[in-house]
Amino acid sequence: MARIEFYWDIGSTNTYFALHLIRPIAERHGADLVMHPFNLGYVFRHHNYALQEEPAAKLRNRRRDLMRWAEKHGLPFRMPDRFPIKTSRPLRGALAARELGVETAYLDAIFARYWERNDASISEVEGMRAVAEEIALDGAEFVALCDSPAQRQALIDETQAALDRGVFGAPSFYIGDELFWGKDRMTFIDDELTRLGQA
Repeated sequence: MARIEFYWDIGSTNTYFALHLIRPIAERHGADLVMHPFNLGYVFRHHNYALQEEPAAKLRNRRRDLMRWAEKHGLPFRMPDRFPIKTSRPLRGALAARELGVETAYLDAIFARYWERNDASISEVEGMRAVAEEIALDGAEFVALCDSPAQRQALIDETQAALDRGVFGAPSFYIGDELFWGKDRMTFIDDELTRLGQA
């Protein structure tokens, strides 16, 4: 079975679209989709890159371009009022959710809350408790697991592993040793999976 490794951060606008676009491709090819949360802010700092320091004209265009993507794919995306947010807690939450066997439900919940319903509270304890309860988990227990030393170290390790592998932005996808970066690389991913299926 082919394997798509998806490196993501909830704070990435493009990751919202990629999450919706990659799933049908993986399903069509019978590929295993493996999610890798990592701290994009740390990676940006590692490379001395500051998103908000890009030209104002480019930032204005990015917002309009994102709405084109939403319209094109029929997705209820909206720019949240609070952007960016600290993403470490929801990223740790993804690792905790995987441990509890509810990773997909958790991802759907946090991406919908932030990128569709303008809910930036996912970066805070109360927001994470609400997410947990939405997917039928005990909120207090889930928050405690997210904030545990083990999950904190797990996110550090995931982020370092991403850097070591050559990941520099989100969303990033690996199929074998091939890196595909960005939400607009779906055609290339599709082609690669087709090639592997014919090999």
